[in-house]
Amino acid sequence: GPPDGGWGWMIVAGCFLVTICTRAVTRCISIFFVEFQAYFGQDYARTAWIHSIVDCATMLCAPLGSLISNHVSCQVGIMLGGLLASAGLILSSFATSLEHLYLSLGVLTGLGFALCYSPAIAMVGKYFNRRKALAYGIAMSGSGIGTFILAPVVQLLIEQFSWRGALLILGGFVLNLCVCGALMRPIALKEDRKTAPEFPEQDYVPKAQKRDLKQMSVCSPLIKAWSHECLCYCSWKEYDFLLMPGFMVLAVSVLFMAYGCSPLFVYLVPYALSVGVSHHQAAFLMSILGVIDIIGNVTFGWLTDRRCLKKHRHFCYLFAVGMDGLCCLFLPVLQNLPLLVPFSFTFGYFDGAYVTLIPVVTADVVGTSSLSSALGVVYFLHAIPYLVSPPVAGWLVDTTGSYTASFLLCGFSMIFSSMLLCFARLAKKIKRTHLRSLTDDTGTKQHIWTNGAIAYSVTAELDQKDVEFLAVDTNSYSNR
Repeated sequence: GPPDGGWGWMIVAGCFLVTICTRAVTRCISIFFVEFQAYFGQDYARTAWIHSIVDCATMLCAPLGSLISNHVSCQVGIMLGGLLASAGLILSSFATSLEHLYLSLGVLTGLGFALCYSPAIAMVGKYFNRRKALAYGIAMSGSGIGTFILAPVVQLLIEQFSWRGALLILGGFVLNLCVCGALMRPIALKEDRKTAPEFPEQDYVPKAQKRDLKQMSVCSPLIKAWSHECLCYCSWKEYDFLLMPGFMVLAVSVLFMAYGCSPLFVYLVPYALSVGVSHHQAAFLMSILGVIDIIGNVTFGWLTDRRCLKKHRHFCYLFAVGMDGLCCLFLPVLQNLPLLVPFSFTFGYFDGAYVTLIPVVTADVVGTSSLSSALGVVYFLHAIPYLVSPPVAGWLVDTTGSYTASFLLCGFSMIFSSMLLCFARLAKKIKRTHLRSLTDDTGTKQHIWTNGAIAYSVTAELDQKDVEFLAVDTNSYSNR
């Protein structure tokens, strides 16, 4: 099993730096908006696409990050990502048009971030089991801490060296991703061995083929990975979780959740300004969001690792998403600074809370061995709502002349996401109780319960297998 500490804490530190270099830098790109607008003389909507493209490319290419880290190595993937992201930022400092920025800052930097983000997060899941939520809380808090520190620093750099100089320096800073990549020492878990593709048994292999197999294992893992049959087999094995009902429900709920949370970060400041809050106070609201986000990351991670809450992490996640939805529904009523500050506190806290639990909930649904691929898919699903929801919210503001419709849509979207998972969870519980009563009636009561302890401790990790597990149990005893 995973060591739950030791080098794992270095992995957490590496992942923390990865979230600073990817998520925090992405959030800071919005600071360049005013500069880009003034320099290129374009309207808000066209400039805003830069941020949408970075976010979308990061999430859209997440499965590619998982693929490279699974088939080559996590270290290579993250280092390659660091080089691409850095190149994108450096090329952006020479931009002559917005289209140039869409490509260099949007596509190239976004792709670089994608190669680093999901593999780094998956590595934390492989090194931790008991303290998984706390480890994720610390690793993901890089996003909030990074935003809090980088935002004023980027503003200062722009004043000192203009936006071109600031982008160049950020390009150098992002090269730290290569250092993070070097820290990601791979680890072999028992589950990985079960899912590894097996070559034919040695007894049945002709001599020539044996020699080829030996050479293949000596040759670089690249050749082994890209040999066609092996790749097809691996790819199917890696993505067979897609057919799990539990994962399908999670995927749909993630779409609604990502749709709801995205516009708020874009429109909180314009909304605050529209109700008469000053520029400095509006920026202060965003700072509160960033700082409280961190507290949410770490405290919620620590809380859900406690023994009493560990079994109910799924419901903690639902609760956090639902609370964020409720906050959005109340937002149109909050029309001055004293009311908006508590909003920033609550929304920021629960935002940090559920972001920490996404990898944990995903691991509970698919198991640790498929975690890298599953996270790739989960973050990939964020991409579409991230790209679509800010423009839709903007269109609603233009059409209705107020922010109410946009915020209500966000709130209902997040509450629906939470309810959907809740109903799925309850349905599963009812089904499991029904199954248990069936097995009790067949007269194998005592055997099921003596073995049930084992069965249910296993099923907490691998939800999907519980039905087969119990079925096999009853068969083996009835045969005896």
